[in-house]
Amino acid sequence: MLQFARYPSLAGRSILITGGATGIGAAMVEAFSEQGALVGQIDLAEDAAAALADRLEAAGLPRPWFRQVDVTDTAALQTAIADFAAAWGGLGVLVNNVANDSRHDPMTTTPESWRGCMAVNLDCAFFAAQQAVALMRQAGGGSIINFSSINALLGPADMPGYVTAKAGLIGMTRALARQYGPEAIRVNCILPGWVVTQRQLDLWLTPEAEADWMEQVALKERILPCDAANLALFLSADDSRMITSQSFVIDGGRT
Repeated sequence: MLQFARYPSLAGRSILITGGATGIGAAMVEAFSEQGALVGQIDLAEDAAAALADRLEAAGLPRPWFRQVDVTDTAALQTAIADFAAAWGGLGVLVNNVANDSRHDPMTTTPESWRGCMAVNLDCAFFAAQQAVALMRQAGGGSIINFSSINALLGPADMPGYVTAKAGLIGMTRALARQYGPEAIRVNCILPGWVVTQRQLDLWLTPEAEADWMEQVALKERILPCDAANLALFLSADDSRMITSQSFVIDGGRT
């Protein structure tokens, strides 16, 4: 059985994760809870968030804070972040994880659907970070983690909006890291490869597609949500205190 690191600095630290009800987000909610952090999550999937909270509570862990929010509603998003900080004694870490990787044809993409793609994959991360910075200043620092994707580097077909937004997150990470580094606010980016979540299994990860993926990677194993969560733990802990403005690829050697 694999044994992973424990980070004493995460005990009691307030962590807010967007898109925390399923997939990588749910793995992070669980991983931070196991570290003794004070965890909150924002998501539209209320039932999935409740099921996750029930499971963690049954395991003897504190029940995560939850707010059902459409992250494209900037006012509601920023209010939720502020309310979490008020309830849990501040904000130590923001993880911008929420995303929608639905496929779309460039030739049939409308201005409205393009803007919708940017709203959920890029814009909300900026406005969440904007609110987080205001709160982290009060605490003398913090960590913001943005979830991009190796698709920003590879540029696959049939998802131009998603690829554009994920590339934008890399640039935004660097800009905010430079802007707020003097205030001890670190900003980093995680670029996962093909992480095996239930959504991927349901929609795209066929045996044929997975065989093709395995031909392209150096490590011939599935990337699991916990692998991305473990990297987020490190970037949230004091162990990474001098790391900022960086993009970390976790893809088994695909890129």
